[in-house]
Amino acid sequence: MKTDKLFQRLDDLLDRLEVIMPAEKTADQDWSFHAYRWRKSQLQGVADYHLVDASELLYIERQAEILSKNTRQFMLGHPANNALLWGARGTGKSSIIKAQLQQFKDEGLCMVEVSKKEAENLFDIITTLSLNDRKYIIYMDDLSFESDDESYKALKATLEGSIQKQPDNVLIYTTSNRRHLMPESMQDNLDSSVQDGQLHQSDAIEEKISLSDRFGLWLSFHPFTQKQYLGVVEQSLHKFKLKLTDETRTEALRFATQRGSRNGRIANQFATYWLGSNLN
Repeated sequence: MKTDKLFQRLDDLLDRLEVIMPAEKTADQDWSFHAYRWRKSQLQGVADYHLVDASELLYIERQAEILSKNTRQFMLGHPANNALLWGARGTGKSSIIKAQLQQFKDEGLCMVEVSKKEAENLFDIITTLSLNDRKYIIYMDDLSFESDDESYKALKATLEGSIQKQPDNVLIYTTSNRRHLMPESMQDNLDSSVQDGQLHQSDAIEEKISLSDRFGLWLSFHPFTQKQYLGVVEQSLHKFKLKLTDETRTEALRFATQRGSRNGRIANQFATYWLGSNLN
């Protein structure tokens, strides 16, 4: 019995230490940065972060406006939604999120980049951020989980479902090529059933949808048309003081064909390539 009491007291002591340690750990945290990344269980300031001007993002103005309005609500202290930006690669999902920092930095917005590998530490991350008065967007880029990957449960619980409330000064913005962040198979649909005239999704589908459903805001991104692709090429060339000639247009289309896709990222890559081709 004495041994049981000793272990109980030790458990109580550990519980108290877990509450105290996060505050002590962040006592020396440098809060002077606007951009951070979470690495090795701590915030690391990023001084030279990627600046993105939302006005330069072509053909995704609607998505940019919706996300900006959501961020504005957040900055004003009103309820705002965690956001999932999903769709075709290279279409500006990450750029729109980065643009939020450029737009709202002077009002006190900060951004914390969190990798998929660190997703299981989200509770520690938001607890740390809650100790500071500024507003933080947790930015998780190109996020997806395989069927046997259990780390998505930490994200799922953080969004909704945990007894720990998401702090009012923290939002989560995520990008993914997958609408539901997880792979979907034909078998998932075959396992669904109709009962009393109503469709009942299979357990596998319910599990996959339950993660993405916890994002209050969904924004979809679609592949660019040829005209849109060439529009971004022209804008990118203009930065280098180059023009979109007939020759350049032909080369830009060939460049995209070799990569099997037309999007903003490839347009910028072509402009850089074409700049090198025109240097004396």
